[in-house]
Amino acid sequence: MKLRIATLGAILAGLTLLVPGVQAQTPAAGIVLAGAGATFPAPLYKQWIATYRQVDPALAIDYKAVGSGEGVKRFLADSVDFGASDAALSDEQIATAPQGAVLVPATAGLIALVYNLPGLNGPLQLRRDTYAALLMGRIPRWNDARIQATNPGLNLPDREIVLVARLDSSGTTYALTNHLSAASTQWRDRGPGTGKIVRWPTGTMLVRGNEGVAARVKLSVGSIGYVEFSFAKHLGLPVAHLENKEGHYVAPGDGVGEATLAANVARIPVNLRIFIPDPDGADAYPIVSFSWLLLKERYTDQVKGQALKRFVNWGLQEGQQMSSELGFIRLPSDVVTRSQAALSRVN
Repeated sequence: MKLRIATLGAILAGLTLLVPGVQAQTPAAGIVLAGAGATFPAPLYKQWIATYRQVDPALAIDYKAVGSGEGVKRFLADSVDFGASDAALSDEQIATAPQGAVLVPATAGLIALVYNLPGLNGPLQLRRDTYAALLMGRIPRWNDARIQATNPGLNLPDREIVLVARLDSSGTTYALTNHLSAASTQWRDRGPGTGKIVRWPTGTMLVRGNEGVAARVKLSVGSIGYVEFSFAKHLGLPVAHLENKEGHYVAPGDGVGEATLAANVARIPVNLRIFIPDPDGADAYPIVSFSWLLLKERYTDQVKGQALKRFVNWGLQEGQQMSSELGFIRLPSDVVTRSQAALSRVN
């Protein structure tokens, strides 16, 4: 047991380089911005913050990756300078924001189903109804006939399936369950439904953060969980190839996300609160999500407000170049233009 805990600690320690509170030393007489929210984009925001210090050494940004739900809570309580969420604010939430709210799509990513099946002789392919049933706890073992049907050449073990899911209020959970509600009437009508927190089957291993799910799957033979693709990429976790609405099996990967967004960009509404629960396109990956920065419409500290605007605008331009390498999706130019227009409303 001590060895197992130590191993988990080592994995989490490695992921803290990717995820947690992103802190910079406060420069003398400088500006400090505090943000909190989604773990989904945290690796990218960490890289943005580190790189931007070379652009503006007088600015320090402390971003705490506490989950979308907690980030929204802190933003609406006016206890941070900005928030981050993988689920856009509702009209009701925006109405309660003390200084107003501006939603800026800053990045996007793919949600991968990651698994731990040592010795499996090839990638796992899952039909839409199969992965919905699996995540509902209705497929108990890996050698179930429904999994074997789309993986006839794999040596699937006679082993119990262990689900790993988020304990905290999560935009990643929202994006996954929003997709499942669109792709599966069984999930929508008789399953957990859509939410940042849902009721998972009895026996599910519940952990906090994308990094927690990734680390737990890495340690737990027979497990399957869901994470933003960058976490799977960082730990080298195998990812399932998922059936899209056109009946094609697609794996998350570099270039796949950009193609998926490009095929669905016309669906983005004027208010930028875009959800694509079941993307169109023969080559589209089925689970994709934008991630928003939550900014105040009015900043009482004008110096902070302008510094934050400059940082976000930099992220929408130069910062996008870092997306693919880290496992995120570079925003289409049309989305960048619209995000910058939203940013201009911040005073």
